[in-house]
Amino acid sequence: MKKLVIVAALAMFGFNGFAQMESHFGVKAGVNFAKLTGDNVEDADGRTGFHIGAIYELMVGEKFFIQPELVYSQQGLQSKVDDFETKLKLDYLNIPVMAKYYISEDFAIEAGPQVGILMNAKGESDGRDTDVKDFFKGSDISLGGGLSYNMETGLFLQARYMIGISNVFDGGDEDTFGDDLTNSVLSFSVGYMF
Repeated sequence: MKKLVIVAALAMFGFNGFAQMESHFGVKAGVNFAKLTGDNVEDADGRTGFHIGAIYELMVGEKFFIQPELVYSQQGLQSKVDDFETKLKLDYLNIPVMAKYYISEDFAIEAGPQVGILMNAKGESDGRDTDVKDFFKGSDISLGGGLSYNMETGLFLQARYMIGISNVFDGGDEDTFGDDLTNSVLSFSVGYMF
């Protein structure tokens, strides 16, 4: 009987705690300043693109949240030598999982890993696109961190930097990109939490 009372009390406490967990769904969009780093791309410029996605914020402590996201992101580089311009357009479906800590009611810091799934890879020169997806790995691993400012209206502003820790180049002419090529992305977002 004593064990039954303890189990019932634990079950009630557990369900009560779960019911009080706070969670929010949201959407965000913004601008990316993306760059590839590696042996043969030091002189290349970054690619400015956009991102758009959905987020889910789950409270796991008083000020601590886990925030998984699903974000379409334009990344890559561009290079101009004399009048000849080349662009490398890498489009990813990124899945970051950020640990988020509110340092005040409005401001939060966040850090965590991200897996990116390559959706599209195009090289552009002289106005012509060439599919180069076979030369890039299908996934990318990154680590990053950022800040967010949340308003009472549900709107939020976010700044984040993600740095790739995995090589995204997968063959072809190593003289083109070198044998190690990683992504880095600085992003600024505006979003809304429901």
